[in-house]
Amino acid sequence: MALKGNLRDINLSQLLNLINLARKTGTLIVEGSENTIWAFFREGKLAYSQEGEESLNLATILHKSKSISTAQYRQINSRAIQMSDKELGLLLINSNYVSQQEIISSLQNHFTAILNQLFTWNEGDFHFETNLFPPEGKITLRVSLENIILEGIRRQKEWGHLQDEIPNLDIALKFADRPGANIENVKFNLEEWRVVNYVHPKNTVRKIARATRHTDLEIRQIVYRLLEAGLIELVRPIGAASAIPSNVRPQVSTIAHNREERKSLIHRIIGRIRSL
Repeated sequence: MALKGNLRDINLSQLLNLINLARKTGTLIVEGSENTIWAFFREGKLAYSQEGEESLNLATILHKSKSISTAQYRQINSRAIQMSDKELGLLLINSNYVSQQEIISSLQNHFTAILNQLFTWNEGDFHFETNLFPPEGKITLRVSLENIILEGIRRQKEWGHLQDEIPNLDIALKFADRPGANIENVKFNLEEWRVVNYVHPKNTVRKIARATRHTDLEIRQIVYRLLEAGLIELVRPIGAASAIPSNVRPQVSTIAHNREERKSLIHRIIGRIRSL
């Protein structure tokens, strides 16, 4: 019996449970409105996944996971183009750039992060191909689905709550005139500071997400935290009537402030925090 359908008709947790219990081997392909996710399973365990048609090479994945520095990545990436991930991984281990465990951990986090995106999709056509395998030379793992399913159920609940709080990504943000008292207990990480840098009524949350390369879930998590701290407010975007079509990826320069405006925003935040 062919395994195919749409995520609006079947719970993703149930779909993964079926793959797990049936110990299926093959590739699950899920096509959304803006993206396609490929997940290969071997005997019911996650072995590999990729987002879109092009897969990231091992050097890029290790750099994203901070297992190698930017300088090391630049040095390694030129070789990575000419080598398979398996060959590059062996070279990096033998050259003491990374350990085997660091490679496995980086790949596992990368593969599961891609699969976890599906828990935030409301719909998407899917089908399971038993004769489709990962690209040649890619490193595959054997990741149990039980923990992925449990984490996915938690994410679905969080996603529902975030959608209730921030139902529309085409809303804009502005700094609150009077930051909330909760800000005293908030420590912003690098990703939150990057989002803060774009806070302005002319920038929608969707545009900020694209500029900072965050998923819908990630940008909602960050915006919700800033809202809870009382630092920002949701407002109608400036020029909303002439919104950029959603299928056009804006250049950062079209949505970012000029350099002096960015400095001013950061100084305002720092000044407010110090005044509390």
